[in-house]
Amino acid sequence: MNSIEEINKQKEYIEKVRKINGGKELTYNILTLGCQLNENDSEKLCGMLDEMGYTKVDDVKNADICLFNTCCVRENAEERLFGKIGELKKLKETKGILIAIGGCMMQERHITDKIKASYNFVDIIFGTHTLHKFPEDLYKVLVEKKKQEDILYIDGETYEGLPIKRDSKLKASVTIMNGCNNFCSFCIVPYVRGRERSRQPRAIIEEIQELAEEGYKEITLLGQNVNSYLRVEKEKDIPFEPYEGINSFATLLRAVNKIDGIERIRFVSPHPKDFTDDVIDAIADCEKVCKLIHLPLQSGNTKMLKVMNRKYTKEQYLNLVEKMKNKIPNLTLSTDIIVGFAGETEEDFEDTLDVVRKVEFEQVYMFIYSRRVGTPGDRMENQVPEEIKHKRFDRLKELVESQIAENNKKYIGTVQKVLIEGTSKNNEEMLTGRTDSNKVVIFEGDKSLIGKMAELKIISEHMWYLKGQIIEE
Repeated sequence: MNSIEEINKQKEYIEKVRKINGGKELTYNILTLGCQLNENDSEKLCGMLDEMGYTKVDDVKNADICLFNTCCVRENAEERLFGKIGELKKLKETKGILIAIGGCMMQERHITDKIKASYNFVDIIFGTHTLHKFPEDLYKVLVEKKKQEDILYIDGETYEGLPIKRDSKLKASVTIMNGCNNFCSFCIVPYVRGRERSRQPRAIIEEIQELAEEGYKEITLLGQNVNSYLRVEKEKDIPFEPYEGINSFATLLRAVNKIDGIERIRFVSPHPKDFTDDVIDAIADCEKVCKLIHLPLQSGNTKMLKVMNRKYTKEQYLNLVEKMKNKIPNLTLSTDIIVGFAGETEEDFEDTLDVVRKVEFEQVYMFIYSRRVGTPGDRMENQVPEEIKHKRFDRLKELVESQIAENNKKYIGTVQKVLIEGTSKNNEEMLTGRTDSNKVVIFEGDKSLIGKMAELKIISEHMWYLKGQIIEE
C-alpha cells in the first residue's frame, strides 16, 4: 500500500470514529514530552482527534481520551511519564478514560514491556513510525474492545496529508526530514526515529505556502539534522521530485525565503560537521532567515567530542563560528551542551567553559548527561559521579548567566524588530514578542498589534527578557 492509499485508509477510519461519536460531546487531553519534532507530531494527533469529533481540554479529569506523546532523550521524561500513567489508574477505573501512549519512548522495548507488565490498563501503544495509524488503532479499541500495540522497529514511510491542528496562529513548525544517521554515542534518537528520510521539496513548499495564506508569519524548519536535507537521497540515488531548483538545505532556505507572507524563518537542528559554505551563504543572503543560529556544541573538548562521535574538533567548531561571524552580519548563536558525559575529566570540562567564553552564545541549553539504554554511552564504564556532574553544571550555569546579563546590556538603546505574539503571561496589560535573536521583549501597546511586526526601542534589560517601547510612526 502506497502512502496516498494509506492516508486515504486512515481518513476512512477517521470518518468511522466520527460516526461512532456522533452526537456525543467527547474530549481529549494531550501531554507532549520532548522536542519540537514531538510537538509537531502532537499537532497532527490533535488534528486527527478533532476530525474524529473530539475537543481538546486542558484538564485530564475532564477528558475521555488521555494521550501521551513521549520523548526518550533524558531519563526524567521516563519518570514523568510513569508518574502520570499511575495517576490515571483511578480515572480509568471510575470513568473509563481511554489511554494512548505514543512517540519515541514506545520504540524502546524495555519501556513497552514495563507498560504492559505494570500498567496493563493502557489501551493503545504506538511508535514514531505508526503515528499516522492512530485513527485505525482508536477505532479497533472502540469497536473490538481490545488493546492495540502498533509499533514498527524498522524505518517507516514519510506520510503526507495528515490533518493538523496547530497551537499558534502566528508561528508554525514544518518538518523537512525525519530520522538521523549520526549515531552520537550519547543519543537514542537514531534508534527510535530511524534513518534520515527527507520530505519531498514540493510538499514542504506547498505546506508553507498554505501557512502563509492562513496568516502565519514565522516558520521553523524541523529535523534531527536539517543541513543534511536530501543528502541521503542524493548519495543513494533515491528519487526525489525536483521542485523550484531545491536539491539541498541551502536551496530550500532560498525557496522558502521567496514565499510571500512569511516574514521569519528559523531552523533546528543543524550539525556542525555538515554546515557547508552554501548554507552559510544562504543565511547571509536571505533577509527572512533569522540570524540566531542554533549550533550544538555538546562538549568543548576534542577528546570528548571523539568519544561522543561528533566528528569535529574544538578547533574546527571555533573556526566554523569565526567563518559564520565573518560572513553573516549580526549573527548570534545558541547551542546545546552536555555536562558529565562518560569519561569527562576536569580538564575536559574546562575546555567546554573555554569555548563558551570565546563564542559568547546568546542562549545555551544545558543538560546533565543522562544514560540511555541501548546507546554506546550507556555501556561505557567510566561514568562521571552524579555529584561531580551537578557541580560542573552549576559552574557552567553561572558562566552562561553572567554572559547573558552582560550581553543584555548591549540591547539597551537599540531598535529591534519584534514579532508580536500576544499578551504577556505575567501581565495582561503588556504585550510580548521576540526579536530575530529570540529575545523575549515585553512592552505597552494596543492589542491590535498582535500578529504584526513592530519596531521597539529597548529601554531596560532583565535576565530572561527585555523591556521595549513602541516607536511611533
